[in-house]
Amino acid sequence: MSDPVPNPTYDDHSRERFVAEPSKATAVERGDFERDRARVLHSAALRRLAAKTQVVGVGQSDFPRTRLTHSLECAQIGRELADAFGADPDLVDTACLAHDLGHPPFGHNGERVLAELTADCGGFEGNAQTLRLLTRLEAKTFGPDGRSAGLNLTRATLDACTKYPWPRQGPEEPKFGVYDDDRPVFDWLRSGAPERHACVEAQVMNIADDIAYSVHDVEDGVVAGRIDLAALDTAAVWETVRDWYLPGISDDRLDRALDGLRSVAGWPTSSYDGTRRRQAALKNLTSDLIGRFCAAIQTATFRSVDGALARHETDVFVPPDSSVEMGVLKGIAAHYVMKADDRVRAMARQRELLAELVELLVKGAPDTLERSFAGDWAEAADEAARLRAVVDQVASLTDSSALTWHTRLRSR
Repeated sequence: MSDPVPNPTYDDHSRERFVAEPSKATAVERGDFERDRARVLHSAALRRLAAKTQVVGVGQSDFPRTRLTHSLECAQIGRELADAFGADPDLVDTACLAHDLGHPPFGHNGERVLAELTADCGGFEGNAQTLRLLTRLEAKTFGPDGRSAGLNLTRATLDACTKYPWPRQGPEEPKFGVYDDDRPVFDWLRSGAPERHACVEAQVMNIADDIAYSVHDVEDGVVAGRIDLAALDTAAVWETVRDWYLPGISDDRLDRALDGLRSVAGWPTSSYDGTRRRQAALKNLTSDLIGRFCAAIQTATFRSVDGALARHETDVFVPPDSSVEMGVLKGIAAHYVMKADDRVRAMARQRELLAELVELLVKGAPDTLERSFAGDWAEAADEAARLRAVVDQVASLTDSSALTWHTRLRSR
């Protein structure tokens, strides 16, 4: 493997904050990106991820992965990739910690509900909500105009957190990174960056996220007794892979990818039984799969990059074989966990609950909202802005608090 490429340049422009801050005297001098990481690490939004579902629902077992544990694992993978690529590890670490902050209760299921309810007034997207949270809702710094600047992170950190660096073009654009009324800070953080091209650090964050959830969702499904890696119904799983992740891919291509995964030492040949020996084997398989993907991505990227890794001019390269193997793992988890009958029924109830919660909050606003969101509602210029304040409130809730709020408001 080639030596790591030199560090990208992090100049004064990349370290600038939207609102200028005075220097702070501390016992230990910290760099700008270290300070950004600390701000996200100590945020209420990050703590709330502990009660938001990843795959196995919160409360369904004693030790499920949550959005918080997933984010921590993603950050570890991202940090190691950043170090290998010569990017700033703290910068990528922060982006990984922050990447799911905008997820509403019930994960992507809740995201779809809020997107439908806001289709005519700007939509809802978890990544755009993350930017809104970091630059407005998670209050730490206020600008001269009296408006919250959120955590007031550096330009480079906010750029690294922006997975989809473009606004919504209409209802047909499901993925975007900024709402219309957050454009000032978005335009500021993307100053000098090429249009619709994520910076290298954001690419590393995205890849670390893909690796983490493709591997760990399968691990959780195995431990929960929903997935038996030694007895896969490949015909059914391949249909799920095509429906959810890799449209049009052939059975032969998926068979070869599964053969590659089965070649990894520790891939089970018998059912998981929960013994310590099997626990250790599953954990080692997880580590080996992560190492397999990281090594392949590093090798492919070093081969494709001529010279230093430039933040906005070059790309991190994921080999096609790795993409398909991760797609297979995602498809296994989707087929046996997300598409299971009990999960489908639960997700339908979650969608109904969340839609009704929005309706109840709108009906009783601003009295039904927390003070910060009630203030946003009172300052809103029109009905669309008032709905956005309500949706911001809902997106801030955890799975359990959404249930609690719904029960309380229905009983009024």
